[in-house]
Amino acid sequence: MSDKPFSLENAIKDLEAIVNKMESETLPLEQALAYFEQGVTLTKQCQQALQQVEQKIEVITNQLQTNADTSQRDDE
Repeated sequence: MSDKPFSLENAIKDLEAIVNKMESETLPLEQALAYFEQGVTLTKQCQQALQQVEQKIEVITNQLQTNADTSQRDDE
């Protein structure tokens, strides 16, 4: 894996690389396990990043709805 700051796009690329290695190579059990562990870690990081994005979208959506409701009341 890389020492770059986390980015969802890079994590997905790394996961794809791990899957390709595990599918295309005959690996010793220890190496396969190491790849699996890296994949699990990356998957957890991706899930956390996606949850954060979902939360941000929810906050923005709620703010827009609140603003729209307030605007409607002002127009009445």
